[in-house]
Amino acid sequence: MDINKEGAKLIIGEREVPMTVITDNMGGKSLDITTLRKETGFITYDPGFVNTGSCMSSICFVDGENGVLRYRGYDIEDLVEHCDFVEVAHLLIKGELPNLPERHKYAEMLNRHSLLHIDMRNFFRDFPQEAHPMSILSAMVASLSAFYPEIADVDPEENVDLTISRLLSKMRTIAAFSYRQMNGLDFKEPSYKFSYCENFLNMMFWTPVNAYEPDPLHVKALNILLILHADHEQNCSTSAVRLVGSSEANLYASVAAGCCALWGSKHGGANQAVLEMLNTIHNDGLSIEEVLAMSKDKDNPFRLSGFGHRVYKTYDPRAKIAKKLCEEVLGADSKKDPLLQIALELEKAALSDPYFIERNLYPNIDFYTGIIFHAMEIPESMFTVLFAMGRLPGWIAHWLEWRHDPYQKIGRPRQVYSGLQSREVLPLEDR
Repeated sequence: MDINKEGAKLIIGEREVPMTVITDNMGGKSLDITTLRKETGFITYDPGFVNTGSCMSSICFVDGENGVLRYRGYDIEDLVEHCDFVEVAHLLIKGELPNLPERHKYAEMLNRHSLLHIDMRNFFRDFPQEAHPMSILSAMVASLSAFYPEIADVDPEENVDLTISRLLSKMRTIAAFSYRQMNGLDFKEPSYKFSYCENFLNMMFWTPVNAYEPDPLHVKALNILLILHADHEQNCSTSAVRLVGSSEANLYASVAAGCCALWGSKHGGANQAVLEMLNTIHNDGLSIEEVLAMSKDKDNPFRLSGFGHRVYKTYDPRAKIAKKLCEEVLGADSKKDPLLQIALELEKAALSDPYFIERNLYPNIDFYTGIIFHAMEIPESMFTVLFAMGRLPGWIAHWLEWRHDPYQKIGRPRQVYSGLQSREVLPLEDR
């Protein structure tokens, strides 16, 4: 990186304050304001942190103007074509793709640590059957530190393989058990015979009366979808993990915070909102023209889910992959599936509509993932759980990266106060 200590000046009245300009490895520029309040008495006002860089990170790069997404320098398209999810997890957390012996070692460790402590099953059984799977997931992830307290006694960086395999494997088991609890099914143990994604699907869908075998196409689809969700810079849930981690909370607590942040409809719940929208369009018999008109009407509460993104101002590169995958999973039925046809027609109409073009509203990853999960018979309430499974390696990587941050300051944003200046408390009888 290039650091120019005389790169800019801030003028406050008649005073000039030199500002350091940092040019990152991709040419992006930022102003270093770490001493701004100390030197000037001013803070910056930036709701939603739209223009604020909270850290330096080498994990993920997004170029929203050109539709580029890279993990550790690798294009997302390249990773999807040549790697499985476990390899990408290794890349994000340890910095490099594994070689063949390392890949075998990971598979072995994921198998070894996939079982849950027997007492954790009682937690599952005490949840109401109608409980949302994300409420179960976040609570169970937080409880892992009670069942595996040794994480507090060792440096996770020195024992990173154990930490990774425990979380990656046990969170997958928790996710599958959440589905079974929701459906009143007894728990299905993981098996050494299956790969990471095969195991998850088998733990979800196997019953003593259906002789379930994971569909290779569904296994492939799950691998790709988990890779697409594995990281995305300083999004809401990743920022939550880093913020909680900055207090020196343990990894399980920090990841549980990420799960809670992801749960929101504006973040991990967006793909569920897309599927609900497509179902509404189909069931109500709405035309594409009516849908677009409703989405443009400011007085209409209807929102076109799956379009637009905080970062991407062009087509989301993940959405291109998801669209192709969607057609592959549906196969010969793709032309018969009403939801996919509505999605394709919506995309075509929106991409030729000046209203959407001027506002850079392109399909994002959520636009097609819900249809894929639906085709795989995964219920809508589980969509965000699968998002969390995919995002887990990114959360771990960012938590570990913070531990190397030379600042290591607890996250503590400032505020612009808008309340009353000063009031006196009146005695109770005079109020």
